[in-house]
Amino acid sequence: MDELVVAKVVGSEPEAELLCSLLRSAGIECAGRQTNLGAGAADGMPGGPYELVVRPQDLDDAREILRERSDTG
Repeated sequence: MDELVVAKVVGSEPEAELLCSLLRSAGIECAGRQTNLGAGAADGMPGGPYELVVRPQDLDDAREILRERSDTG
């Protein structure tokens, strides 16, 4: 994936992986990456907020899928 945009920020890596799996099942490439805030939050230990990043052309669809999921669950 070349240019990426943030579709959503979530609280942890497992949540990011779960939601990226949901997006991938809908045909949207997704990656989770630790935010700058999360990278320094635990003195190098994993944790903190993660960004769900997608291609710009998938942003609207990704946000809609994520919104529907948060409305139902």
